[in-house]
Amino acid sequence: MKVRHLVIATLCLLPTLVSAHPGHDGGHGLMSGITHPLIGMDHLITMIAVGMWAAQLGGRMRWAVPISFIGMMLAGAMLGFAGGHLGAFEQSIAASLFVVGLLLATAIRLPLLACIGLVGSFAVLHGYAHAVESSGNDALLYMEGFALSTAVLHALGFGIALLLGQHQRVIRWIGAAIAVSGVAMFAM
Repeated sequence: MKVRHLVIATLCLLPTLVSAHPGHDGGHGLMSGITHPLIGMDHLITMIAVGMWAAQLGGRMRWAVPISFIGMMLAGAMLGFAGGHLGAFEQSIAASLFVVGLLLATAIRLPLLACIGLVGSFAVLHGYAHAVESSGNDALLYMEGFALSTAVLHALGFGIALLLGQHQRVIRWIGAAIAVSGVAMFAM
């Protein structure tokens, strides 16, 4: 199968795969934290996309973007566990998919602080969602679990971008597919 066919198939399938947080049982602890980003397609796609964007940016942003995402995601989780309220966070998470997809699709280069601020704001939303969808028991273990899972997904996205390094058009098409996923999720 040609890369072009794979990209077209991805563009067609991603919107149907995106759904907000399927199968969460309100579990807690390390394993629940590890699985949360893996079974929520919005989280899964965003985490991989952030890793891809970090690789695309290069330089110190390869590390600064994913590290700031994880740090701010933990801050968002603490807000959620503390009883804070973020309105329309599901729609905002869909918007984060759209924006990260556009960033990949356009290969835009922003200043370091803008990149960190942008992914940090998205990360707060994802962390908040992780917290409010948990029963709150073993919160520290739960947070450790989703931080670990997120780091692995960022690394996966980074690796995908490195493997496709010579094929920037493919990365841009993947970014477009991710943006379409965000629009599809927003419409749900």
